[in-house]
Amino acid sequence: ADTEENIIMKCNIRGCHGEYEARLIVHTVNYQGEMFLINDVPAEVCDVCGDTLFKPDTVRQIERMLQTEMQPVKTVPLYEFA
Repeated sequence: ADTEENIIMKCNIRGCHGEYEARLIVHTVNYQGEMFLINDVPAEVCDVCGDTLFKPDTVRQIERMLQTEMQPVKTVPLYEFA
C-alpha cells in the first residue's frame, strides 16, 4: 500500500504537466497589516510551475503562530517598489 509520502500528485494548474514534491519553503504572510516571513514551512511544490499547496495542519499551525506573541528569530528590511 502506498503511504502518503510516496503518492505522486499531478499539478492542479491547467496545462501544467508537473508533479508536486515535498519541500521546505519560506512563506510570506500579510497579517493584521504586517508582513511575516516564516522559514522552513513544509509544502507541496510543483516542479514545473511552482504552484504551492499546504496541508490543513500546516495552515492551522501557521495561524496559531501568528496569533501568539512569538519573537522573531531574525528581522529583515521591507522595501516598497516605487
